[in-house]
Amino acid sequence: MSDQPNHTATVPGDNLAWQRVQLARHPKRPHALDYIQRLIRDFQELHGDRRFGDDPAIVAGMGFFEDRPVMIIGQQKGRDTKQKLYRNFGMPKPEGYRKAYRVMKLAEKFRRPVITLMDTPGAYPGVDAEERGQAEAIAWNLREMARLRTPIVCVVIGEGGSGGALGIGVGNRVYMMENAIYSVISPESCAAIIWRDAALAERAAAALKLTAQDLLRLGLIDGVIPEPPEGAHADYDQAAAFLRETLLQALDELARLSPEELVEQRYEKFRKMGNFFTEEPLPDWPF
Repeated sequence: MSDQPNHTATVPGDNLAWQRVQLARHPKRPHALDYIQRLIRDFQELHGDRRFGDDPAIVAGMGFFEDRPVMIIGQQKGRDTKQKLYRNFGMPKPEGYRKAYRVMKLAEKFRRPVITLMDTPGAYPGVDAEERGQAEAIAWNLREMARLRTPIVCVVIGEGGSGGALGIGVGNRVYMMENAIYSVISPESCAAIIWRDAALAERAAAALKLTAQDLLRLGLIDGVIPEPPEGAHADYDQAAAFLRETLLQALDELARLSPEELVEQRYEKFRKMGNFFTEEPLPDWPF
């Protein structure tokens, strides 16, 4: 029998997972700043990590969400070529994660909830990022977000790429936009590793269970935020309205919890992930 990888397996003609991948990467899809402009009043951006410099791939600051003071952190990809280069295609470096952590600690100090908007292909893998402690910066955020004594609401608005997204993704509530994706690896990289052929990305997307619908069924997220019929790129205002409704409900619920209860709830939430030994049926996709 041949040891060569089998590339003959068929890919479903109607691969919804791959369609979601394409929508999540749509060039006109709203980015973090588009939502901040529509949802946050008097937004004041903060810069720098107080160690090395500023990372434009992460936008962070303070403002008012429906008259509630909040701290908001988002990953920004950029729209045209100049912006993409400036934002490093939305791939944060260590100073970006440390800036995010600095803003989170300010939120804790002034008792403000934290909203994070995840949208990145992944953390930047360059030599300079590794030299400045990329893995350590992400790991530090994971630990500190787990014990932050203030509400945290996280939303995947586009691509949720592995630890690059998770570095600002440990929250009391984690949501995904309807056409967003969240995965430990991109479909192209997965196909290149498993089948040695990146062209099989569509097949990998179906296997990775990376859509919001899949992750809701697996209990890894708390809810799915609907989008306009053609996708968020078709109507920014409507997409922001759907996001506003979800954030309002989540923040109202979390406001009833004490700091100790917030930390405990967050711990229990992530502790249960990956545990499928339960008699309760997985929830059905509601839309």
